[in-house]
Formats: sequence, structure tokens, C-alpha cells
Amino acid sequence: MSVVLRAWQPVWLVALCLCWALSLTPAARAASGPEIDAKVDIALAQLLRESEAARALNDKAVAVLVFPDIVKGGFGIGGQYGEGALRRNGLTVSYYNIAAASFGLQIGAQTFSQAIFFMTEEAVAYLDSSKGFEIGADANVALANEGLGYDVTSSTVQDPIIAFVFGQQGLMAGLTIEGSKITKLQK
Repeated sequence: MSVVLRAWQPVWLVALCLCWALSLTPAARAASGPEIDAKVDIALAQLLRESEAARALNDKAVAVLVFPDIVKGGFGIGGQYGEGALRRNGLTVSYYNIAAASFGLQIGAQTFSQAIFFMTEEAVAYLDSSKGFEIGADANVALANEGLGYDVTSSTVQDPIIAFVFGQQGLMAGLTIEGSKITKLQK
């Protein structure tokens, strides 16, 4: 009997992880503009408080797109989703969502925030004209990670789009293939 129970332990562990991952996902309703704005205010303030590089970029950026709560989960097949706001001079000008599907060796769930700094008007125009901007597929997006020692210099500010990922919570492990698509919302 104990041999049979031991054989089922991995199945119970996987089921427990899936239940935990599902408990982290938000209700399936879109947030209102004021709800998104309130979360963007908090997330952007956190990033600017914690990152000297982000503060320097924020002063030079034409616009910044902030996704305060991106939820990512998976077990073999996974996905992520979040809603955010594009800010110019501190004011929201439009709303976007970010979504991705992934396939590979993965398990877990996590939430995180992402801020994308647009350094030129052309970069902002590309966001709107692309009918679905894709991070991971566009070579003109630089990923800034404080742990990797990203420095804001005259050469890095030459990048038209610079993205920060911050505020990670939860655990997601594995190797996946994915690209995130950003789409304008009608709010």
C-alpha cells in the first residue's frame, strides 16, 4: 500500500502547485481606467524609488508604459496577462494589455511589474502602428535588469525602447519559448 501512495506523490505535488497557481490569478474581469492608473502610480513610484537607472531614463523618456500586475503561470503550457497605462509627462494617454503564451519545461506562478521606457517619438509611434507590439520579437527593445548592472550612459540611452522587470513575487521555474504581445485597449 505504501508503494502505491509513494507513486502518487508527484501527482499530488503537481495538483497542489496548480491549485496554488490558480489562486494567484485575478478575477476574469478587465480593470477600469482609474483602477489601472492607481496601480500604475504605485508600481512606477516603487521602480523610481529603487532604481537610479530608471530615474535617469524617466527624466529623458518621451513616454513610459507601465504594467503594474502581470500574472504568469504554467505547467508545460503557460501564459501571462496584465493591463497597464502609457504615460506622457506623468499623465495617462492610453491603456494596453500584455499577453503571452509559452510552451516548454515550466511549472509555477508569479506576478511581476514591467515598465517600458520609450526614448523617441518614433518608438511610441511604432507601438501604436504595429497592431500588436511584440517584446521578444523586436530587436530594438533593450532589457534593463538592475542585477545585471545596467548603466544609463549616452550609449544605452540610444536604445529606442528600454524595459525593466521588477517586483517579482512567486516562483516560476523552467525553460520556455515565448514572446509578449502588447495591444491597445479601448477604455
